Amino acid sequence: MPSAVKPPQTLYDKVLSDHIVDEKEDGTILLYIDRHLVHEVTSPQAFEGLKNAKRKVRRPDCTLVTTDHNIPTTPRKNFKDVANFIEEADSRTQCMTLEENVKDFGLTYFGMGDRRQGIVHIIGPEQGFTLPGTTVVCGDSHTSTHGAFGALAFGIGTSEVEHVLATQTLITQRSKNMRVQVDGQLGPGVSSKDIILHVIGQIGTAGGTGAVIEFCGSAIRGLSMEARMSICNMSIEGGARAGMVAPDQTTFEYLKGRPLAPKVNSSEWKRAVEYWSSLKSDEGARYDTEVFIDAKDIAPTVSWGTSPQDVVPITGVVPSPDDFADDARKKSCLRALEYMGLEPGTPMQDITLDKIFIGSCTNARIEDLRTAARIVKGKKVAPGLKRAMIVPGSGLVKREAEQEGLDKVFLDAGFEWREAGCSMCLGMNPDILSPRERCASTSNRNFEGRQGAGGRTHLMSPAMAAAAAIVGKLADVRKIASGTWAENAAKAEGSPKVELDASVADVSDDEDLDRILDAPEAGDSSPSTAPAGMSNPGAHEAKSPSGKSAGMPKFTTLNGIAAPMDIANVDTDAIIPKQFLKTIKRSGLGSALFHAWRYDPATGDEKSDFILNQPPYRDAKILVCTGPNFGCGSSREHAPWALLDFGIRCVIAPSFGDIFFNNTFKNGMLPLRLPADSLELAAVAAEARGGRPVTVDLVEQVIRDDNGSALARFDVDEFRRHCLVNGLDDIGLTMQVEDKIKRFEEKRSMVTPWLDGSGYLKRTGVGGMVEAVPVPKTNRGQVKDDPMDW
Repeated sequence: MPSAVKPPQTLYDKVLSDHIVDEKEDGTILLYIDRHLVHEVTSPQAFEGLKNAKRKVRRPDCTLVTTDHNIPTTPRKNFKDVANFIEEADSRTQCMTLEENVKDFGLTYFGMGDRRQGIVHIIGPEQGFTLPGTTVVCGDSHTSTHGAFGALAFGIGTSEVEHVLATQTLITQRSKNMRVQVDGQLGPGVSSKDIILHVIGQIGTAGGTGAVIEFCGSAIRGLSMEARMSICNMSIEGGARAGMVAPDQTTFEYLKGRPLAPKVNSSEWKRAVEYWSSLKSDEGARYDTEVFIDAKDIAPTVSWGTSPQDVVPITGVVPSPDDFADDARKKSCLRALEYMGLEPGTPMQDITLDKIFIGSCTNARIEDLRTAARIVKGKKVAPGLKRAMIVPGSGLVKREAEQEGLDKVFLDAGFEWREAGCSMCLGMNPDILSPRERCASTSNRNFEGRQGAGGRTHLMSPAMAAAAAIVGKLADVRKIASGTWAENAAKAEGSPKVELDASVADVSDDEDLDRILDAPEAGDSSPSTAPAGMSNPGAHEAKSPSGKSAGMPKFTTLNGIAAPMDIANVDTDAIIPKQFLKTIKRSGLGSALFHAWRYDPATGDEKSDFILNQPPYRDAKILVCTGPNFGCGSSREHAPWALLDFGIRCVIAPSFGDIFFNNTFKNGMLPLRLPADSLELAAVAAEARGGRPVTVDLVEQVIRDDNGSALARFDVDEFRRHCLVNGLDDIGLTMQVEDKIKRFEEKRSMVTPWLDGSGYLKRTGVGGMVEAVPVPKTNRGQVKDDPMDW
């Protein structure tokens, strides 16, 4: 019989199907992960879990580590080591813990003494670690950046970081397919940042929930790789699980010569390009949602409120609550206007600024700095500004900019020229806004307190931020830039040629030489040796020392007070502000829950009007939010940890941010979706407002009032329900299918050998795998003139 014709597939469908290790009848997928990026904020608890269970990192060759969120961006000329350089105690502890972990597990690490150090989502593409058709994860929501290469890239929580480290897989489900097609010629002064802000303004911050967005159309194809990365970076702000752009010749040209990409003109490069060229959606492929945008309708765009969907053209005015038909949007607008200190009808160009920030994983690449430099060259920062900062995305970007003289342009104009790091994007480091300070920012989020408690953020492109620095107010770049630049703004986003450094480790003694060059004994299928100082339980130990998975508390029924909350888009920055992320433990975060809403920032006293400060809700075990998109924003697993530590084990809402939704299950919590405006949600919310206890019965999948009457019925996918009811540990479950993972890896090495870490060091000959670059044993903190000299 003739074989069945495969139905047309989207780009997402193709990459997903190429990485399925196992798929259950209920749709649960065990997905193989090609590339794992790790940083200091979301990893310490994951490494601790590995050590406690005597597990190892399965694929060090597919793991790349850097430090970026906490670190100061002040000059490093006198840098010796983290212990003596980072002043803030919690940040120092987190960074030192990362260095200890990468040494213990033998991982490739770009630390503060290495010029390749930088923001995690900038160094991955820069090094060629990010490749088309791969699956890429990181404990950071903006991992979606890497989708610009045709990779399936998404953020994960700390429990999932541990899962990937231990198994190189993730348990997941299929996402919906969404297409955003942008066609036509971009107008003067319009960039990729304007495109994505416009898109989010159109679809809202929950418009892509449960979906992977494929960005396509002539306007997208005409963008450089750096511009595509900016767009995919902010797909998470539209609620999407990931964003993707089909790889093309622009992609291939960008990857040529990158240290960790296949060598150009090699057989691997030719095979890789052939495969990469197939990664495009088939004619007739079906999308669950489609959005079509004409490029001529996009203007230079800025945000006015406290959500990335709160945007208007720079020529517009601050909106009024009456401009929105939806009651939830009216309430959100009122709240945002109060926080931002703005009056409806105010022209955007009349808004005076305090600070300028050009940086972040969205816009801190060499192309972004070139664009900003063209705007400010020969001009001066407005005298009324308190501060204007340029923060390169990596040490290599900084060096390239300095070679081109961009640093001098910025310094002459009055900007600060900083070292690489996340900086003021989220303010976990010393670069923060003070209360009520207003900032023009090229970052990705404008949540309440995102850049500092009480700080007010306006999102925009690097060109717009540069123009704002010159004027001292929100400004239209088309009025500031020369006519030639403005007419060719889109064309200016060309992929740069950056001189890159190969990943080479210093061989300091015979032991290092033996470790790098010696192949394992014949028949040894271990991907790597055991971490230093730890026992080796075997290449793929399936169980913890007790012979069982670590497990979680069982969740069958939950009875308790439910706290009502009538707010839409409750983001993770609100659930737990970033200043409380500087911990290497999972516990003790209950007092930080909703900190900005629970406490007066001036006095530290409780706010009596906040629901969790009122009896009986101080003892709530359930949270009922009537607004949609609960838990949007960051991948920080600290949000469910804080809820759990407070005592809340169940959150009920119309919809959730995808990563938060996953993170709750990983911690034995139950997130329940009840349709907005439904009788069921209204009934549960009424009981909550009355201060009466309710019972959530996961076994029967029903919510009951205190008399036992059913208030609502709910659905939970069978696999997750099974794990919660039985208290099962994901890692232990996954290790039970070790044979399937091993068979997948063997096939992967034959079909796509360039994914086996071939860019790092010499192959070992075992399944194509290689040893990872170790952390240097000497002079780890010293910055060398030549980054290749460790």
